[in-house]
Amino acid sequence: MPSVLTRIQEDVAAVFAHDPAAKGVLEVVVCYPGLHAVWLHRLAHSLYRARLYFLARLLSHLSRFLTGIEIHPGAVIGRRFFIDHGMGVVIGETAEISDDVVMYHGVTLGGTGKERGKRHPTIGSFVIIGANTTILGPIHIGDGVKIGAASLVLRSMPAHSTVAGSPARIVSGKNNTGAGSGI
Repeated sequence: MPSVLTRIQEDVAAVFAHDPAAKGVLEVVVCYPGLHAVWLHRLAHSLYRARLYFLARLLSHLSRFLTGIEIHPGAVIGRRFFIDHGMGVVIGETAEISDDVVMYHGVTLGGTGKERGKRHPTIGSFVIIGANTTILGPIHIGDGVKIGAASLVLRSMPAHSTVAGSPARIVSGKNNTGAGSGI
């Protein structure tokens, strides 16, 4: 397991890898609410795993107030997760996000009802989720998927495909069912 310092360095490096507007480490550490939300989530998640649910939810609530990004402390988030322009992001309790995922503002990883158990999406590695996209239910988004802005994703998507629309459909990559070659 990587040290806390290693994780912090990876998170900062992810900002530089995905945001050409990032000019310096101090700017990134002080002025990127997506980064702050991820760091606060990591702490809240550790409290949640320790069954300190109230403290975990309280820290999550404080993070939402400070950043405009709501991540349930039960959500599992991998390494080098980058939220760019994060205002309005909502990530539900049973969501799972793998490594090297980029997410833009207004994204929701939500459930579709009041069922118990796994009810939020699982996101593979190296996925890009466009602004104002909604992904609902216990579905799986494969590795390397690119999701266009303002998409509504209601079914699982295969790895290395590009999807867009409402409801989302594959526009390029595996099992192409639509016209066009990209977003």
